[in-house]
Amino acid sequence: MTGLDQDRVLIRALIEWTGLSAAQVARKAKLDPKTIERPASGKAVARLSTSTIEKLADAFPKFPGWTRAGAAALASFDDPDLVPVREIDLSYGMGATYLDVPITEEVHHFPRAWLRRYTRSSPEKLFFAQGIGDSMEPTLNDSDLLLIDTDQKALNSADRIWVVTYADCGMIKRLRPVPSGGVEVLSDKKEVPSFTAYDGELVIIGRVVAVQRKL
Repeated sequence: MTGLDQDRVLIRALIEWTGLSAAQVARKAKLDPKTIERPASGKAVARLSTSTIEKLADAFPKFPGWTRAGAAALASFDDPDLVPVREIDLSYGMGATYLDVPITEEVHHFPRAWLRRYTRSSPEKLFFAQGIGDSMEPTLNDSDLLLIDTDQKALNSADRIWVVTYADCGMIKRLRPVPSGGVEVLSDKKEVPSFTAYDGELVIIGRVVAVQRKL
């Protein structure tokens, strides 16, 4: 990995860690936005200067990439193995949420090997979205960030967790086929009653394959 490649990986990792845009990272470090945008996009022609690194370290002192172990971890994966995954700012209700709202998205990059821990589907078939509500507790909590695999839509295994639409609402539930031909829709919270959907009333968006949460 060349020096410019190292800078690109470092800046992209810092952007992912902060959850900010390249321009926002630059502003917080009191840098020209192009100083961060160029290496992040792979368009830089010169290495990051020592003063730039120092300003970034002062602005984000807890970023793991500044430590020796963190730098080694960054250097251990090759940039071509980073793949894009969308994050959609649509909150799916773990009870129910109406979907007639504008949707925007951001694209983040993850090591392919990390994604393969959870699914073998193509990154284009994956997206992150936030769950809201408490009906899936204790398995899922309010505001958990969920990795959803839209390549998995066949209900061929009972009691997995799925993102679905029902009556124009988006929801996250366990699904269980029933002998009558319907699908039982279950919450993990015992106080929330289940119901059964029939005849195409329920549409599967994808399966929840991973969850990320704040501690």
